[in-house]
Parts: sequence; structure tokens; C-alpha cells
Amino acid sequence: MPLADKNAGASMLNDYFKLEANGTNVRTEVIAGITTFLTMAYIIFVNPSILSQTGMDFGAVFVATCLAAAFGSAFMGLFANYPIALAPGMGLNAYFTFVVVKTLGYSWETALGAVFISGLIFFLISAVKLREWIVNAIPLSLKLGIAAGIGLFLGIIALENAKIIVASPATLVTLGHVKSLPVLLATLGFVLIAALSARKITGAIIISILVVTVIAIALGLTEFKGIASMPPSMSPVFLKMDIRGAFEVGLWTIVFVFLFVDMFDNTGTLIGVAHRGGFLDKDGKLPRIGKALMVDSTSAAVGAALGTSTTTSYIESAAGVDAGGRTGLTAVVVAICFLLAVFFAPLAGSVPAFATAPALLYVACLMARSLKDLDWEDSTEFVPAMVTAITMPLTFSIADGLGIGFIVYTAIKILAGRWSDLNLAVPLIAIAFLVKLIVG
Repeated sequence: MPLADKNAGASMLNDYFKLEANGTNVRTEVIAGITTFLTMAYIIFVNPSILSQTGMDFGAVFVATCLAAAFGSAFMGLFANYPIALAPGMGLNAYFTFVVVKTLGYSWETALGAVFISGLIFFLISAVKLREWIVNAIPLSLKLGIAAGIGLFLGIIALENAKIIVASPATLVTLGHVKSLPVLLATLGFVLIAALSARKITGAIIISILVVTVIAIALGLTEFKGIASMPPSMSPVFLKMDIRGAFEVGLWTIVFVFLFVDMFDNTGTLIGVAHRGGFLDKDGKLPRIGKALMVDSTSAAVGAALGTSTTTSYIESAAGVDAGGRTGLTAVVVAICFLLAVFFAPLAGSVPAFATAPALLYVACLMARSLKDLDWEDSTEFVPAMVTAITMPLTFSIADGLGIGFIVYTAIKILAGRWSDLNLAVPLIAIAFLVKLIVG
């Protein structure tokens, strides 16, 4: 390419993304984008592994995952100009599979419909500024408990997928066959992730998945299906969401959970990454947050149409920010990487469940860190948070954990004479969940 054309291209990127104004350049943004992709690329293996347990086609979900991530990341970069990448979210994909479909018995098409509706509602409440009221109305302790609870929920799924824990008629769960090769390899994978992360090695999770997969193939524990090929067809999942079915009365709680968790996850991620990158203004607010939330909500709906669970902002974007990413060009580079990833479906199909389980468990550990920020001196705050966190995995339901948390929080505050700590939203949500529990 002639030097003049290169300079023109660089100038155009600089003008659109305001690179110089943000103290960055094309080279730095590209490196930051690749860094972010490597830290979150595990989702292209983990998400199809989880969702395919509903009966969804593995290859189709793989492509849907890549395209949903590409769309969301590109939209964030081009529209909001933030170095924040998106992909189908951990926790909500587990809720989609193990609760909505496998426990409650709804079809995956109906579950996709619920995700689509939650995305539309998220878009509307963001457009009319209702989101700020809802987010601000929920106590910090419950937010922390919700994050930790989803983490513990992921943790128990990870341990079960790795067969480290198994069902027991006497104790509900017990230690699995720890001498089996899959269990040993899953353990190796988890330790490897933690060790590589401690060494600040980029892409620790995906490195672990690939190492365990290679060992499993060598030992004959999984079939090697190749590395690259033309992308599988999306037709088994594309536009298959059952919107009419999702409007059933019983599904509104499910829609609410998708919406509620996505809303707080997105808000927390946006603020966390923005703080890391120095994007917050003097009042601690994120400029253009309205645009960022529009991207998140739209991506959730588009992801459902493509055939995957809720698409959301990724905290792993902080890795790209640490590498110097300051503009939406970083997110666009992530999008390009996800588009290229669609050609690696055979590799994804070669990855066994015990290779992805360590990734789930590590993400669970990261999410559980939120508990450290609880006020451990105030029983009206830490008790409801812990009840929320504990009941999510033990009831195997994010929705039930949420509901019980709100009920306990409201009841304790009232009986402790701390009425002033309650705002209108919390008791209303508590009453709604209480009615649901009573009525069934």
C-alpha cells in the first residue's frame, strides 16, 4: 500500500475515533484490541458447550456466539467510541440452559424469545432514563450479593461439568471420581489459569483450554475434528426465538431475571472499565453512558435473533485498556477477531466439557470477589447479601436467589427499625417475589 494511502487511512481513523485527543494511536489500539480478544476468546468454546446442552446445534451456536460478539463490539466502538467489547455473558448462559430449559422445561426457542424481549425492555428503559432510577434504587449490598451468587452458581455448574462433584442421595452432592483422567485434567486446567493469571500472562483462560484439549486428544479422551473450515450453518438457531411463547405469564419472571442481571452487569462493567481507563468525568459519571447502554440492550436483542443467550459488556475489556486502548477502535479490532474466529468451528468442537469447566470455575472465583466490598459490620446489609449469594447455587436458580434476597433485605430492615434505608423499589420487588413464591 502506498505511503499516502496509509497516511490517509490513519488520518481517517484518527478523525473518527479521536485517537490523538485520547492520547493513543492506531498501533496501540490494535494491540489493545487483540489483547482484549485473547482474554475473552474462551467464550467461543464455553458458550456453545453450555447452550448445546439444551438441544441447540453446537456449530450454529458457535457461529452465533462469534457474530453476536462481533456485532456488539463493533457497535460499541463505532457508536459509543469506547474500548469495551461484548459477547454472550457468563452466568446468564448458564441460567438459560440449566434453569429455564433443563429445570423449568421451557424450549430453548422460548428462552431465546425471553432474551429478545428483555433486550427490548432494556432498550426502552435506557431511552427514557428509567434505568438510572432502577439501578440507583437497589442497595449496593444486594448488587454485591447478586454478583457473588451468580459466580457461585457458575462454580457449582463448573464442578459438576468436570465431575469433581456428583449427585449423592445422602448428601445431595459429594466428591466425584478424583482419580479419573477428566477430573485430573480439569484440575490441571484450573490451576494453570490461576497460575498464568498470577504471572499476568494475557489469554490465560484460552491457553488453559487449549492445553487441556491437546492433552485430552493425545490421551484419546476426545476426538480431534480439525482446526479450521468454512463456518457451519446458522439455520438451526437463526431467528428461531419464540416471542409469542415468551409472553406467557410464567415467563415474565424469567424475562425479569435476564433484564435485571444484564442491567446491573452492564452498568457495573461499564463503570469498572471506565474507572480503569480514566474515562469518568469529575463527578464520577461516564460520558455517553446512554449510547453505551443502547449498544448493550440492542446487542442482547440481536444476539437472541442470531441464536445465543444475552450479549453483554465484558469486564475483560479492562485488559485492553491496560494495554493502552482508549477508543472504540479497540472494540472494532475485537469485532474483527471474532469474525475471523468463525472459521475455527472444528477446533471448538474438539474441546471437551472438562476443558471448559476450569474457565467457568475461574470466572466464578472472580465474581465472588465482590463480597469483599460488603459492610461486614452491619447485619442488615451483609446478611441479605450472603443469603442471596448462597441461595442462588443451592436452589439452582438466579431468580429464586434474587427474590429471597429482596424479601430478606426488606424484612430485616423493617424489623430492625431501619425503614429509612428502604426506597420504594425494594419492597415492591420483594412483595412481587413473595406473591410469586406463594402462588407458585
